Amino acid sequence: MKWVPNNLDRLLEALIEHLYLVFSSIAIALIISLTVGIWVARRPRAFNVTVIITGILFAIPSLALFALFIPVLGIGKAPAIIGLAAYSLMILVRNIGLGFQSIPREVLEAAHGMGYGTWRRICEVELPLALPFIVGGIRIATVTLIGIATVAAYINAGGIGEIIFEGINQRFSEKIIASGVLTALLALSTDYLLSALEDRLRRRSGREAR
Repeated sequence: MKWVPNNLDRLLEALIEHLYLVFSSIAIALIISLTVGIWVARRPRAFNVTVIITGILFAIPSLALFALFIPVLGIGKAPAIIGLAAYSLMILVRNIGLGFQSIPREVLEAAHGMGYGTWRRICEVELPLALPFIVGGIRIATVTLIGIATVAAYINAGGIGEIIFEGINQRFSEKIIASGVLTALLALSTDYLLSALEDRLRRRSGREAR
């Protein structure tokens, strides 16, 4: 393997671009999902409808979804980030809603009895207890987007996928293998780190709920 040692800077640049696509999308989706997820958590019908709508978005093939935004945003990173954020909504909204729904009613009643207003209760009581579900959603969404983001290179969004497509067009197996392994390592390491954080938060929220 000669291409990899001579192109470490190219791989690093692609990795940074890939991380930018993924985490920018997650940040946008998380802001939307927190707002929607908290609102629908206490409204079962709205929650079910929201999960169905975001599920339809998730079911759209990635290239088709990216293409929907090209007439407005052109090609490049912008339509890719918006498309990836849309893919994250189902996972994040569902997990956030389930996290708030899992909070014991007696905890909410105790907070109400102590004089907590709605926003104070959400920020100081409900959000910390729902945090393991939220981090779990972020973990699943991030690992999912790491794979899907490789397709975004088709619309000139950059990232690791750009090297994969180059390898395919050039029939250069070393590029395909190197970029594929890099993508897998990124997904596995992200899953491991966020899983550890999720487990730690679950243990802590379990103690707080008691």
